[in-house]
Amino acid sequence: MLFNTLLLALRSIRRNLMRSFLTILGIVIGVSAVITMVTLGNGATLAVQNQIAGLGTNLLQIRPGQRMGPGAGGGGAPSFKDVDADAIAQQIGGILAVAPEGRTNTTVVAGGRNWTSSVIGSSNAWLQTGNWSVRLGREFSDDELRAGAAVCLIGETIRRELFGDGDAVGGQLRVRQMSCEIVGVLAAKGQGAFGNDQDEVVLLPLKTLQRRVTGSTRVQTLLVSMQDDSDPERVKASLTQLLRERRKLAASDENNFNILDTQQLAETMSGTTKVMTMLLGAVAAVSLLVGGIGIMNIMLVSVTERTREIGLRLAIGALEREVLLQFLIEAVVLACLGGIIGIVLATGASVALAGVMGIPYVFNLGVNVLSFVFSAGIGVMFGYFPARRAARLDPIEALRHE
Repeated sequence: MLFNTLLLALRSIRRNLMRSFLTILGIVIGVSAVITMVTLGNGATLAVQNQIAGLGTNLLQIRPGQRMGPGAGGGGAPSFKDVDADAIAQQIGGILAVAPEGRTNTTVVAGGRNWTSSVIGSSNAWLQTGNWSVRLGREFSDDELRAGAAVCLIGETIRRELFGDGDAVGGQLRVRQMSCEIVGVLAAKGQGAFGNDQDEVVLLPLKTLQRRVTGSTRVQTLLVSMQDDSDPERVKASLTQLLRERRKLAASDENNFNILDTQQLAETMSGTTKVMTMLLGAVAAVSLLVGGIGIMNIMLVSVTERTREIGLRLAIGALEREVLLQFLIEAVVLACLGGIIGIVLATGASVALAGVMGIPYVFNLGVNVLSFVFSAGIGVMFGYFPARRAARLDPIEALRHE
């Protein structure tokens, strides 16, 4: 009986193909919108996590001043010294690497070409804290770091813009009035968590930057990479205590430095994108309800058009539940077809939009299954009332219907 009822439902849908397609259009749009929004949201979340992970493994960034973010500055707080990094490495447990960082922005020149870049002064530990690797050439030697030699490592963007397809290692790069030898090229990392080009960088020994470029001994940032099994809260507490002692702060004084945990930053930004994804998915899901109303409307029209047919079936012995099942199956089939088409469209749209937006495509089986089940549920919910109305028709009155 169930198979015959399904065939009757499919024949009825086939008789009015255009009307059936327009009926399921709301379901198609709703399902595809929900899946696309959630998929793109998951891809954006993963992209944010990957970009922040690119800042460094278990990384803590310590800067002068009491707060981070736009407009934040030292606020008159004293800068750090390179010996602070040595003290942290020697006195704090659970530390993988510590790198003092001085930074400035300036124009660098090579072979008649110039490019504005971030110029950073640090040690080889900077590569470890930031998950950098040297693609060509080598790191700094200990003698070069101690002497403040005129050597540098450059990012992939600097290599491409200034040297094109040529070999940059061994070439000369002018940073302001200083000419330095390029001893290595860093592996590409791409866009950073805040939209910046991470490969637009020139790395110098810290003493080279201080003596020959900025003329200042300021260290704006201390980068601390923790071991995987370290307790971040314990490490931050130890760092706070040590830096307060070194900066001679009294017990009543507030910290004149701040510690940013990139893992917490990743969790915060991921949480924000997840909330936005849920919000967009919920808004898109409203169109599923609109599609369900469309199904109910067209099923009521169908009951009115087929009143004599229903009366005839009831008169020759069809049970109410059989008529109910026939119309209910029609509604569910319409909703399921809309769900399947919506999933196909959403998959194509998600892949295309992820490529345009530059985020990874993340297939989520749960969202696809849930959307399909929800569309089928819409068919049951909005198809039941018209089906019940058809099943309760009086056979005699139905046969008299014109």
